[in-house]
Amino acid sequence: MIPILTNLRYMSGWTVGYEFPEEFPPLSKKRNFLYLRVICTVWNTMRCSAITGTQFSLHDLAGHPECNARLETACSGLDPGCPVHPPAACSIGDVERVHSRMYIDMLRERCETTATVNYLDPDTYITRYSFDVATLAAGSAIAAVDRALSGEHCFALVRPPGHHAEHSRAMGFCLLNNAAVAAAYALKNVDRIAIVDWDYHHGNGTQAMFYTSNRVLYCSVHQHDAFPYTGSVQETGRGDGAGFTINAPLHAGSAIADYTAVFSEVFVPAIARFGPDAIIVSAGQDILFDDPLGMMAIRPEDLEILARMLTETGTPLALVLEGGYGPSHGEAVAGIFRGLEPGRKNGTEIKEEPRRSTAGTVALLKKIHGLD
Repeated sequence: MIPILTNLRYMSGWTVGYEFPEEFPPLSKKRNFLYLRVICTVWNTMRCSAITGTQFSLHDLAGHPECNARLETACSGLDPGCPVHPPAACSIGDVERVHSRMYIDMLRERCETTATVNYLDPDTYITRYSFDVATLAAGSAIAAVDRALSGEHCFALVRPPGHHAEHSRAMGFCLLNNAAVAAAYALKNVDRIAIVDWDYHHGNGTQAMFYTSNRVLYCSVHQHDAFPYTGSVQETGRGDGAGFTINAPLHAGSAIADYTAVFSEVFVPAIARFGPDAIIVSAGQDILFDDPLGMMAIRPEDLEILARMLTETGTPLALVLEGGYGPSHGEAVAGIFRGLEPGRKNGTEIKEEPRRSTAGTVALLKKIHGLD
C-alpha cells in the first residue's frame, strides 16, 4: 500500500510531511526511509555536497604517495557551486565501535610523542597531529552519512584514508577506518547500511569489522592478487554475516565494461535485495588509468557511470575518499559529482564487452549469492 502524501514540503532535498491510512501498520525506521527514498526518486530532488578542509594538511609527508597534494588534486574537481561543509571530528566513543581502546590509546600516544614524522609500518606514517586529523576524517564520514540520511548525497573528501585500518592495527596509509566508523554510527539509528568499495585495493579492514554482521552489506571490486591479498570470491561472511560480503576481484587492466558488469549484475541487485537505508561508498580513485599505484584502465569520465548506477538505486549516498594518487583524480571527482546530479543521464556509451575472466567472476558471484 502506498502512503497518502499530504502537506508536501522540501527539506534537504527530501519530500517530507506525509501520513499513513489508519489501517497501515506501524513502520520501522528502515521502512520509513524506504518510503522516503521512493518519494525522493519520483520527485528526483536529491541534492549533493562535499565535506573537506585545509586541516588535513597537518597529516602530511612530502614525496609520500598519501600526501596532502593528492587531496588538493581531488578537490580541484569540485564545482564552484557545490556546497562545501567544514570537517567535524568524531568522538572517541564513535571510534571505539570499530577499533579497540588499546589501539586508539597507542595511536594517540605515538602521534603526541612524534616530533616530525614517524612510521607505524613501512607504508604508514604519522605526524604529531595525525590522530586529530584522523578523527576529523572519521567524523567527516559520519557527517556525510548524516547528510545522506537527511536526503543529500555527500562526498567526504578527507585523508588519511581508512579502509585498510583494522580493529587494532594501522595499515596501508590508513589510521582509522572512516567508512566503518560512519557505518557503525549510522546503525544506531537505522537498520541496514551497504558499503560499496571501488578502490583498487581490497578493503580488508572494513570487511573484517562487519564480517559477522547481517546489518552491513559489504561489496568490493578490486584487483586480484594485489595488496593486501584478501578479498577472494570465497570470502562471503561468517555466522549471521554469511552472504553479506561480496568480493569481485578483477584482473589488472580491467576497464569500465568490467566494472559495470559487476555493478549491474551483482552489486546493484544485491543492494536492491538488501534494502539499505544508505550506501557508503569507499571511493578510491586509484583505479584510474594514470594512477601510479594502480593497474586498472578506468578513465575519469567512467566514475560518473559508477556513481550514477548507485544513485539510480534510489538510496542516498555518503562517499568517503580512499585512495587516488594520479593527475586525473580531480577530473574523476568532477565525474562522480555529475553522477550524483538529479535527472542527469550518462553521456558515455559503453561499447566494449567485459573480459572473459570478468564474466566468469560475475557468473560465479551470482551463483554463490543467489542472484541468478
